[in-house]
Amino acid sequence: MTDRARVETVLFDIDGTLIDSNGAHAQSWTQALGEHGISVDVESIRRLVGMGGDKLLPLVAGVSEDSERGRALAKRKKAIFATLLPDLEPTPGARQLIAYLREQQVDVVIATSADDRDMSQLLQRAGVDDLIPQRASKDDAERSKPDPDIVHAALARSHASPVTSVMVGDTPYDIEAARRAGIRVFALRCGGYWTDAALQAADHVFDDPAALLAHWRDAAD
Repeated sequence: MTDRARVETVLFDIDGTLIDSNGAHAQSWTQALGEHGISVDVESIRRLVGMGGDKLLPLVAGVSEDSERGRALAKRKKAIFATLLPDLEPTPGARQLIAYLREQQVDVVIATSADDRDMSQLLQRAGVDDLIPQRASKDDAERSKPDPDIVHAALARSHASPVTSVMVGDTPYDIEAARRAGIRVFALRCGGYWTDAALQAADHVFDDPAALLAHWRDAAD
């Protein structure tokens, strides 16, 4: 059901959903790993973007995010990504969708695998930082997506009911996290990489925030 009237709270992923940043994340991880003697192709990293470092580093480097090497890798990745961030653009319709939901008195909450600092920078670059005061990040959860911890944290922060909430994301990890938290989920293609088949567990798939906004406006007419 995509009827906006049944939605009181919308949880948003950021990377690939509100800002076209997935490729930059993959590039940053690949370069940081290479500098630390870990050779991995960018395609292998790209399919893991959407997870937090707690999941990605053990999978591709065999190291814990909390280890000395894991912290060094994460620090270097952040530094590289910071150089790419100024060139990243919001996804089509990102601000317009958030503004519309707020006008309709819908609660909007961030649910991201990024940490607090990265989350703030990404939202500023996406042009929506001023519109979304309620946020749950990796820092609010023990485990990142596809575990449901961040979604649970976002629901708790907004005092939202799973029945009237929906998650909007762009990866299978967003979909799995939402499903495990017991809420509906809409997938967006604008994150790139993932096929509709990979996103088929979502309730519906839209091209980007602009397409979802158009759908909800049409449904309201």
